[in-house]
Amino acid sequence: MLMFYLGLAIIGTIVPYAAFIPWLLQNGVDITQFFIEAIANPISIFAWLDVIIAAVALLGFIVHDGEKNQVKWRFVAIAGTLSVGVSCGLPLYLYLREKQRCVKSI
Repeated sequence: MLMFYLGLAIIGTIVPYAAFIPWLLQNGVDITQFFIEAIANPISIFAWLDVIIAAVALLGFIVHDGEKNQVKWRFVAIAGTLSVGVSCGLPLYLYLREKQRCVKSI
């Protein structure tokens, strides 16, 4: 499972940024334009709200579960969630947690 989670974290970083970087190169760091396009229609609003709620739930899970299980480097998964999204943060946290479990069982 370690390689599965790590692979998903890598893919979960590359795929979203593959869509975002061309937009960034075309528009620059234009926060206003970003939000205008992000809420351009009801389906994009639906997608963003879904992602935001999932990210908040994930951050709460990482903080709670990370403290409970003393997962080292959990802040990296928080940073991944905030800088990339749930597609990076969730598999990255699961990787860190699983890696720690494997080390403890040896």
